[in-house]
Amino acid sequence: MRKSSIRCTCAALAAVTSLALAATACGGTTKEDVKDEGGKAAAAGEADPNAETKKGLTVGFLPKQVNNPYFTVADKGGEKALKELGSSYKEVGTSSGTDTAGQVSYVNTLTQQQVDAIAVSAQDPGALCTALKQAMKNDIKVVTYDSDTNPECRNAFISQASADDIGRTQVQQLAEQIGNKGEIAILSAAQTATNQNAWIEIMKDELKDPKYEDIKLVKVAYGDDDAQKSFQQTQGLLQEHPNLKGIIYPTTVGIKAAAQYLSGSKYKGKVKLTGLGTPNDMRKYVKNGTVEAFELWDPAGLGELAARTAVALSSGQITGKEGETFKAGAMGEYTIGKDGVINLGKPTVFTADNVDQFDF
Repeated sequence: MRKSSIRCTCAALAAVTSLALAATACGGTTKEDVKDEGGKAAAAGEADPNAETKKGLTVGFLPKQVNNPYFTVADKGGEKALKELGSSYKEVGTSSGTDTAGQVSYVNTLTQQQVDAIAVSAQDPGALCTALKQAMKNDIKVVTYDSDTNPECRNAFISQASADDIGRTQVQQLAEQIGNKGEIAILSAAQTATNQNAWIEIMKDELKDPKYEDIKLVKVAYGDDDAQKSFQQTQGLLQEHPNLKGIIYPTTVGIKAAAQYLSGSKYKGKVKLTGLGTPNDMRKYVKNGTVEAFELWDPAGLGELAARTAVALSSGQITGKEGETFKAGAMGEYTIGKDGVINLGKPTVFTADNVDQFDF
């Protein structure tokens, strides 16, 4: 019986303004659910790559943070794809990038509303697991994008690019800019962000290469994907480490805030800045000499691939197993890798030479 066990009399509270309240009031688990929540979330059947693409599905997008320009672009990519596929899109989420309890509430509400799939960028790898496993037990497909959960808590993860590519290229860019010598720092998003932490570990590994022996990583700081906090953390890093030569910001909110601070300070052009940013946010800072180069993937493509993966899963064309392939419209064919990871592609490096060619 499709998802009938989770119907709730207060599902009418599903308006966006009361999503969190609805989740709290409705609960979303039964005694049987609690008894089984430690087991496998969903039994995977066999994929049928020739299965017809279902229409009329509803896919709920839960970004790490609503009203964040990066996720706005990403989710619009998902919305566009779903419209093309004949299905419906809805976005819910918290205004804070560290409100894991809020994300859990939204997952519960989407489950109660019996959506067909959830695409979520997780603020924490484990915090959403119980709620997501509950969703999967009720035949809701779960796709993570941008920031993953533990693998057993979803069907597939849409990765921006390989973590190796993202982590190593940011170090390589900064090292080139500072002449392979000097103190550097990293200013990340939240301490629990899965993607950020994976990239940072790879950055540290890259720095072990003998060619970086004259580069010293002095601190990893966190701005919680909050513009004001990232701005203040940048100030703090430079006060604490007056010999700092460069900073890596693997977060679009952080790099923009840092560029804003550096562009009006005595450090402009002296302290190098790179990381992940959007061309529209960073264009003026590239042109005024604050930033030499930064990188990113197309966030709209990330959201689109998340949506197309969710529909392919709901249609039975894939199950999330390693080696399965599926067609993602004009994006081409994708192969599912280990642990259900699907890589969007390699990141693009933006400089003064090409930044005007992009609009996102």
